[in-house]
Amino acid sequence: MTAMNLRGVFAPIPTPFDRDERLDLDRLGAACERWAASPLSGLVVLGSTGEAVLLDELESERVLSLARERWPSGRTFIAGAGRESTAATIRAVGRAADLGADAVLVRTPGFYKSQMNNDAFVRHYRAVADASPVPVLLYNFTAVTGVNLPAAAVTTLAAHPNIIGIKESSGDIAQMTDLVAGTPEDFCVLAGSSTTFYSSLCMGAVGGVLALACVLPDACVRLFELTRDGRHAEAAALQHRLVPVAKLVGNMHGVPGLKAALQLAGCDAGVPRSPLAPVSAAAVAALREALMSFEEVARV
Repeated sequence: MTAMNLRGVFAPIPTPFDRDERLDLDRLGAACERWAASPLSGLVVLGSTGEAVLLDELESERVLSLARERWPSGRTFIAGAGRESTAATIRAVGRAADLGADAVLVRTPGFYKSQMNNDAFVRHYRAVADASPVPVLLYNFTAVTGVNLPAAAVTTLAAHPNIIGIKESSGDIAQMTDLVAGTPEDFCVLAGSSTTFYSSLCMGAVGGVLALACVLPDACVRLFELTRDGRHAEAAALQHRLVPVAKLVGNMHGVPGLKAALQLAGCDAGVPRSPLAPVSAAAVAALREALMSFEEVARV
């Protein structure tokens, strides 16, 4: 298994669009430079937060190419490459590797939900990992895909030399515990839920891929460091402060909420792409209030 370091906090970045919902690479470049100045361990490009399913293949390649160019070469760069078919996923993984991805994040296929069982997931991910030129991270996000990648399948897949970890976005601490307990020590379990980040770290997650880290990278990294250093009272207190913002940019408002929060924090990530729509004025006000106590936003 690869020696890639996946400890720490990774930001799954949004994809900027202009007012006409066209891809905006200038905004993307400026945002990448902002994130590069933060203590983040790495970026995840073209994940669910990146509206990847709303991009065509050419747009996806342009986003990856620009982000790779603007992200420091010594810091981890992960590309989302999940597709519904195994063959299309393999092609996407190959393109991501060609464009400089250090690893790929591959979401579960979920269209044919009733047939997505352990065997189907194991066949799919083994074929992708066999073909991938770079290490593969599994990606379980039931709220989006409608399917759950069972811990039993992850345990089986963790034995593959080119599958290095999983982003678990359910926020289910029991499932997180099962994943950590059922996989080798060098298999990296990453939390995908900002509201349960501290609990996930306590259960053995090595880090997080957190939408909130796009807006509050310093605070998210601080939470990781406090937990790592055994300063649990401080870590728990910081987690409690983060929860209101995490909820607003998570299930409550999703990608449009994240883009609104970034605007408030001085980072212009443009508008969401239809059928997603910008959040209401009331949501912007709630986000502003939730962000006010964080110095890294207040100083913008």
